[in-house]
Amino acid sequence: MSASPADLVVTGCTVLVHDEEERITFREDAAIVVREGVIEAVTTAGAAAATADLAAAERIEARGQVAMPGLVNCHTHAPMVALRGLAEDLPTEEWFNDVVWPVESNLTEKDVELGARLACAEMIRGGVTCFADHYFHMDVVADVVTECGMRAHLGEAYFSSQGPQGRDRSLEFALGHRGAADGRVTTALAPHAPYTVTDADLTATAELARAHGLPVHLHAAENRDQTDTSLARHGVTPIEVLDRTGLLDTDLLVAHGTGIMERDLPLLARTGGRTAVATAPRGYLKFAWPDTTPVRALRAIGVPVGLATDGAASNNSLDVWESMALTSLIQKSTEGDPRWLTSRQALHHATLQSARAVGLGGSIGTLAPGRRADIILVDLTGPHTQPVHDLAATLVHSARAADVRTTIVDGRVLMRDRELLTLDVPAVVGELGRRLPALTDRSHGRRVQEYDT
Repeated sequence: MSASPADLVVTGCTVLVHDEEERITFREDAAIVVREGVIEAVTTAGAAAATADLAAAERIEARGQVAMPGLVNCHTHAPMVALRGLAEDLPTEEWFNDVVWPVESNLTEKDVELGARLACAEMIRGGVTCFADHYFHMDVVADVVTECGMRAHLGEAYFSSQGPQGRDRSLEFALGHRGAADGRVTTALAPHAPYTVTDADLTATAELARAHGLPVHLHAAENRDQTDTSLARHGVTPIEVLDRTGLLDTDLLVAHGTGIMERDLPLLARTGGRTAVATAPRGYLKFAWPDTTPVRALRAIGVPVGLATDGAASNNSLDVWESMALTSLIQKSTEGDPRWLTSRQALHHATLQSARAVGLGGSIGTLAPGRRADIILVDLTGPHTQPVHDLAATLVHSARAADVRTTIVDGRVLMRDRELLTLDVPAVVGELGRRLPALTDRSHGRRVQEYDT
């Protein structure tokens, strides 16, 4: 370790680490040394104490806590927290056409800013240090991310109904904001979905992605109805549309994929870029979709599956902790196999696989020297997490988002002992409340798009 002062030392905790074969293990009575936003060492608490004589700008004593890589929300629409609970108990088509898309036609930059602030506060409090967002007015979301200290992978969504201007704005945003916030913001092109974006626009997007070295983030094969409709109308699945338009040769993040079929798997196995899928199981349950993301089949062909929440308008929550537990439980039920998905496998999806899904597998997702210092501290002293016989099972099936005590991104403490340090939630809630009547008005009869699959 360097003789110069460390920026941060976290000591006395149990650290979740990955061994050389990426298996989840735990180091007890450990310490993490952070310098210039990077993990310099994961060592023993004793070694850290011996160098306490190692000057540090900040020290966190974390006895009884587990240090984990910050969670990644691999697909969400952060500003949609403003619509939480607005469209309940509806089928997908009515949810979009009767409520969400009419309301989204009212969106202003200020609504998006306030929604993004509230969402970031919720995610920081739940141990999410990075999120992948696919929405509108994303320059405003990038500003919020810069200010509050999170990490984000952002794309300006577009529909073909917007004309070429929509695609142009998506490219302009991606080029103008990548590397913002001292590198904490990465960007993607963001066509909405194969059923709202034409093959010509998808092909053009793939060409732009290759020309500019940009990834692509979109919805595809969200549910089996979409796949069946695509087959009936066009003779191909949504994944086959991505293949024929060249998108499977880009670095691609596919949201949901519960409608992925067995015939799609060979295409996903031999993509020319880095393809990943984000799963958000709570929303699938709410919409009563009959299928879930085929995690086991995707993992078997080497496609990373990251954990996500989708927007709070459908999920009511940005709780990735819950997504981790639900993914494990639903996979057991779907596969009829209690040995799959294990707690350690679920933790792997929540950490390294989620980091890879958003293209950051080389910099976050594990607590190791050289990785960015995105760290959360989880308190396991509560009665609902005691006793601990299997630490991985305790984290996945007993712990909850409220057990996160401290959230750190790039070595900067964003929440300490449950106190948010970079966002003023009461002010945001008050201002958003005053704007809700105008935002939620549907009397105009407009929609940003039509849901017809």
